[in-house]
Amino acid sequence: MNISYYLNRINYTGALAPNLEVLNHLQKQHLLNIPFENLDIHTNTTIKLDTSLIYDKIINRKRGGFCYELNGLFYQLLGKLGFTVRMISARVYDKEKGYGQEYDHLAIMTLIDGEEFLTDVGFGEFVFHPLKFKEGVIQEDERGPFFIDQYESDYYRVNKLKDGESIPQYIFTIKSRSYREFEEMAHYHQTNPASHFTHKRFLGIPTENGRITLVNNKLKIIRGDVIEERIINEDEYDQVLRKYFKF
Repeated sequence: MNISYYLNRINYTGALAPNLEVLNHLQKQHLLNIPFENLDIHTNTTIKLDTSLIYDKIINRKRGGFCYELNGLFYQLLGKLGFTVRMISARVYDKEKGYGQEYDHLAIMTLIDGEEFLTDVGFGEFVFHPLKFKEGVIQEDERGPFFIDQYESDYYRVNKLKDGESIPQYIFTIKSRSYREFEEMAHYHQTNPASHFTHKRFLGIPTENGRITLVNNKLKIIRGDVIEERIINEDEYDQVLRKYFKF
């Protein structure tokens, strides 16, 4: 991994000390510059949990990825910069199906000065900055207020507050996991009809004041309170990828 190339890809400049200020900046820059996307699944291109292949895809070829790729690669970057990190397993909430299976989502826990922070650049619309792993405290983020609480004996839950309502995002354990442990679920999400990733092409990237998503051929741009939606044709698909998703 070439750290300079990685930092250029996310337009990061500044200090590289393993502290909270740097972690905050790295996570936000990562989110603003590398999209969450599942295009490989819809071209029958197998995604392997091999960080050298993922590095080539995301950094050299300027693509995006899903959680196993984005957080898997970010984990490697943080480790090389001197952060104390571990991979953790999470189960994503669905209002109809409840929580997914173990290893449904890969996230990162980062230890800084004796405190732990939930770190995540692979969950689509989520926080710009890591969340302190502390129960019951509302944490204000540029993307809204969030809080962590106990869910069951071994699980914690991260929630978003919106209009006074608590909306579950996912539950997680703090146990350290290896990259290999996520392989079965990574395969499942690429191939199983029960996985929502197999149903439609999806790209999403946040902006400073909104979000841009492309679901199949429907482009949605949110700028503050203004929402623009339109259908694009296949002839302009690649142009839209370059313009809005930094391909």
